[in-house]
Amino acid sequence: MLMRQMRYFVAVVDCNSFTEAAEQCYISQSAISQQIQSLERELGVELIHRENRRFTVTSTGQYFYSHCKAILDQVDHLIRETKRLGSDRELQLRIGYLRCYSGMELYQAIAEFSGIYPEVSIDIVNGTHEELYDLLRFRGVDFILSDQRRAFSDLYMNFELTQCGCYAELSVNHPLSGKDSVQLEELKPTPCILITSREQQNAEQEYYQNTLGFGGSYLFANNLEEGRLMVLSNRGFLPVESVGTLPPAGISVRRLPICQGDRQIIRNYCAFWKKDQTNYYIEEFAGILHRLLTEGALDTAET
Repeated sequence: MLMRQMRYFVAVVDCNSFTEAAEQCYISQSAISQQIQSLERELGVELIHRENRRFTVTSTGQYFYSHCKAILDQVDHLIRETKRLGSDRELQLRIGYLRCYSGMELYQAIAEFSGIYPEVSIDIVNGTHEELYDLLRFRGVDFILSDQRRAFSDLYMNFELTQCGCYAELSVNHPLSGKDSVQLEELKPTPCILITSREQQNAEQEYYQNTLGFGGSYLFANNLEEGRLMVLSNRGFLPVESVGTLPPAGISVRRLPICQGDRQIIRNYCAFWKKDQTNYYIEEFAGILHRLLTEGALDTAET
């Protein structure tokens, strides 16, 4: 049985026409008919029942068709990956993550992945949500860890990793630091510190103000270290999400759940990658990261 004959058969069933299938496969109608008859003789079964100028797919043919589709998809994927692995360029996984991310699981996932797949070079970049989205859209990265701010697109794999609570990091000298939690409304008199590049300050402020409801004034820091120094000097509060296991806040900083009413504000974090760039390594890394985040959440719940 030739793989080509299987492709011809699938094309006939998909097109519901020998003529259209022949055009799609760039052969004559008589040739594609002969190839399928040869396939039926080899199998010893009727796949297509012909009657005058019409045909129907037999139940056996339907069974063969569905399995052919799956096999041919696997073969096509195997060919693409083999060509990619055999190319001259270095195996590479380019990862982007939010500039304000401070959990431990991403770094653990990178270490675990590198131990299993040492042949893959990992490049890492951070940015704001919009910067990461543009990098992914224009193929500057292969995979991003980011919060969900827009509806899921069919162009991307939208792999939901975790739901996480929103916290405010405050100086111990702040009047609210003695509370067990803080209401969003209570934070309005305190400047909100956002981790962002200069170019994305307006976009980040607009999201936190109009979508999440953080009122009041805003300050900006280039990175987490700078933002936490501003917290220590009691210049404002830093919003952070518990994406996995956060490092200790430190003796001079309090980390309080931010609530609206009796509920903590919850946000979705996802892994995103373009569907047409899906490969084994991206899927493996996403699986490792998801497992570590799930284990971290279970450990937190038990303690």
